[in-house]
Amino acid sequence: MKKSGGNIIVDCLLAEGVDTIFGYPGGAALPIYDALFDSDIKHILTRHEQGAVHAADGYARASGKPGVCIATSGPGATNLVTGIANACMDSIPLVAFTGQVATSLLGKDSFQEADITGITLPITKHNYMVKDINELGDVIKEAFYIATTGRPGPVLVDIPKDVSSGYTEYEDTGPVYLPGYTPVLQPDSQQVSRVVRAIAEAERPVIYAGGGVISSGAYNELRELAEKTLIPVTTTLMGMGCFPGDHPLSLGMLGMHGSKYANYAVSESDLLVGVGVRFDDRVTGKLDTFAPNARIAHFDIDPAEIGKNVRVDYSINGDAKNTLRAVIDQLEKGSGKPWNGQIDRWKEDYPLEFEKNGSLKPQQVIREIYNVTKGQARIATEVGQHQMWAAHYYHYSRPRTFISSGGLGTMGYGFPASLGVQAACPGEAVFDIAGDGSFQMNTQELMTAVNYNLPVKIAILNNGYLGMVRQWQELFFDRRYSYTEIANPDFVKLAEAYGAVGMRITDSSGVRPALEQALEIDRPVVMDFIIEREENVYPMVPPGEAINNMLG
Repeated sequence: MKKSGGNIIVDCLLAEGVDTIFGYPGGAALPIYDALFDSDIKHILTRHEQGAVHAADGYARASGKPGVCIATSGPGATNLVTGIANACMDSIPLVAFTGQVATSLLGKDSFQEADITGITLPITKHNYMVKDINELGDVIKEAFYIATTGRPGPVLVDIPKDVSSGYTEYEDTGPVYLPGYTPVLQPDSQQVSRVVRAIAEAERPVIYAGGGVISSGAYNELRELAEKTLIPVTTTLMGMGCFPGDHPLSLGMLGMHGSKYANYAVSESDLLVGVGVRFDDRVTGKLDTFAPNARIAHFDIDPAEIGKNVRVDYSINGDAKNTLRAVIDQLEKGSGKPWNGQIDRWKEDYPLEFEKNGSLKPQQVIREIYNVTKGQARIATEVGQHQMWAAHYYHYSRPRTFISSGGLGTMGYGFPASLGVQAACPGEAVFDIAGDGSFQMNTQELMTAVNYNLPVKIAILNNGYLGMVRQWQELFFDRRYSYTEIANPDFVKLAEAYGAVGMRITDSSGVRPALEQALEIDRPVVMDFIIEREENVYPMVPPGEAINNMLG
C-alpha cells in the first residue's frame, strides 16, 4: 500500500515513541500537518516557532526522550535557529522538522525558501534535506538515532513539499546501521585502573560533574562513587540535580557565580575528576590558574572534548554511567581525609547568604519556592541574575528538575521550555523563574499555556532592569546604565488578558501566601515579585580572574 510522505513521517514518529510535538504550520509543511490531523500524536501549537523549539528542548530535558518540533519553510525554519543552537550547546536530543519549497524550486529564491540545512550546519549534530521520498523513512530513523546516541544533540530534517505530499510504497527497513558513526560506550580498562590509583593516592580530590551525568543516567553511580570515597562533588549549571544539592558532600555549583567553597575546593584540589563536563570558560576562569596543583581526570563520551580546554592527565572516553561503574567496582571504600574537614570549614565560613534589609529580596523568593514545594518542583529559568539565584537557593535533589539554558545563555528560553516540561510531566509542579526582561521575549506563549491547560507558575523577579547586564555596568563600567533600565507592562493585566491568573507581590510577607495560592490554582499563574532594584548576584568572579578571586 502506498503512503504519502506526510503519513510516512507520522508512522516514523510513532515508531520512535513520540507522543508530543510542538510546532507552527505553514504552506510548505501542510502535507505533514494533514497527516497529523488523524494521528494519535499530541501536537501543541505554540504562538511562535521559537516557542516550539524551546518547548521541545524543555520536554527533552525533563523526560529524557528526544524533543520534536516542526515548522514551515523560510521564516518558520529560521525562527528555529536560536533554539537549535541552544540545544546544540547543551547537548540536548532534539529532532526538528522543517517544510521546504518543492525540489523543482530549490535554489531559485522561491517564496519562503531558505537554505536551512546550510544555516544550521554549525549548530546541529547532523542535518538532512530529503529529496527522494523513498529515503524519507530511513532518514527519520537515522535522525532519531543520531540525536539520542553518543553525545546527544539536535538533528534537523528538511523536507520539500513535493516529498511530503508524494506517495510511495513504505515498509520499515530495520535497525539503523551507520558504519561511520560508532560512539564509544565502554571505558578502556587500563585507563580506569590508572584513575583508580590516582583517586586512592589523592589527598584533596574533588569530583566535578556536568550535564553528561544527566544525559547518561549516571546520577546513581555518581552518588555511589562520592559516598564510597567521601569525595566532595561540585556541579556545573547543566549538572544541577545530578548530585543532591542537600547532600553533605555537595559543594553546589562552581565557576563565575559558584559558591565560594566550591571554587576554593577546586583551586586547592590535588585531583579533579571531571565527569561529562566541557571545562568551559564560565567554570575555569583564567585558564592558567584553574586547579593549578591538581592532576585532572576527564571522563566524556565525546573524545573531542577531552583536552580541548585544559590539560588532562587521565582521560577515559566512554559513557559516563559505564565509566563510573567501572571505577566504583575497582575502588576500595574510603574513610575520609583532613580535606573533608577543610571543606566543612569553608562551608561554615562562606555560606550562601544575603543581606536582609526589609525589602523584597529575590533570594527569599527562591527559598520560599523551595520551601513551599518541599524541593519537589521542576524549575525552568530564563537567563540572567534570577538564573543564578535559582541555581543557589533551590536545592535540586533529583536529575531533570533544573531546566536552564547553559552554553548559549538564551534569554526567552525558560517560559516556553517550562511548557515542554509541564507537557512531559503532567501533574507535577512546574515553575518558570524569570526576569522581567527575559519573560517579555516570549510572553505570547501565555496563550499556549492557557490553550492547552499547562498550569505553569511563572515567578517574575521584577527589578525594572536587564539585571545581569546592569550588574556588570555597575561593577565594571562606573554605573553607566546604558540602555539596561526597561519599561514593563502590567504583568497582572497581561496575564488576565491571556486568560491566566495574575498576582503582584511587593513585600516579603506576601511571598509565601502568593506561592501557596498559586499552587492551588490549576491554571497558569503569573506572579510579579517587585524586588530590590539593584540587588547583585554574589559570589562573582570578575572576567579574566582566577575562580578563587571572588567578589561578594
